[in-house]
Amino acid sequence: RFRIAGCSDSDGEEMYTLDGEEMWYADFIDKKGVEPQPSFIDHISLEEGGYEQAVANQQVCRQNLENVRKAMK
Repeated sequence: RFRIAGCSDSDGEEMYTLDGEEMWYADFIDKKGVEPQPSFIDHISLEEGGYEQAVANQQVCRQNLENVRKAMK
């Protein structure tokens, strides 16, 4: 399993993949976690609270981004 996460001032991304296939991603516009696999395959789901954790991770990411900007000035 591979996790991709990142942020900017206006956007963010958090998703999990397995063997190159997207398993789960945080939809920050609709405020929910999404499992995009078709219904006929066996899903590997994230634990309860996955979306809420993704939101918290974005807050940490943005704070770290701000800290780096201040340190570089």
